Amino acid sequence: MQFTKLEIPDIVLIEPRRLEDARGCFIEVFHEKLFREYVADVHFVQDNEAMSTATGTVRGLHFQKPPAAHGKLVRVLSGAVYDVAVDIRHGSPYFGKHVGLVLDALSGKMLWIPPGFAHGYCTLKTDSTIAYKLTDFYSAEYDAGTAWNDLTLGINWPVDPSNAIISDKDRSLPAFGNLPPLFTYTELIQAMTDI
Repeated sequence: MQFTKLEIPDIVLIEPRRLEDARGCFIEVFHEKLFREYVADVHFVQDNEAMSTATGTVRGLHFQKPPAAHGKLVRVLSGAVYDVAVDIRHGSPYFGKHVGLVLDALSGKMLWIPPGFAHGYCTLKTDSTIAYKLTDFYSAEYDAGTAWNDLTLGINWPVDPSNAIISDKDRSLPAFGNLPPLFTYTELIQAMTDI
């Protein structure tokens, strides 16, 4: 596996080694010891999958508020998505910045998104399925988000906003500037160091 810190160094791209032969291929998708060494010492407690039938489906930008904040290890099982993580950690040198990249089933690339980031994606192919491991359980009480198409974030989504397929819930998420200071950069960095 190869681990690459991205423009926001707390976001890590993980590229598994793909072994191919006449039968097909084999990919190791998670290795706790390597993840702990190169990314973070975390414990995953829940696995989720979401399938979107149409191209141009947008889900996000989602996060969970403390004390149920969680990190995500994201990968695509079928199809392809444009995946985005936005830094919402007050005091971060990257506050309001984002990382966006294509994840697809063929490459097997994964993205580690720690607590303190809003996450979302847009499907690039029909019948795209995304899977993610969580470091805390889903909580409806602490579920939150921000508007996917907020122009202040400068995200270059691969879909015209008028053509995006999006839920009513996601359509009503608040603008980025209206989010309260839920995450503090120094506290989250210290928490990750203390694990």
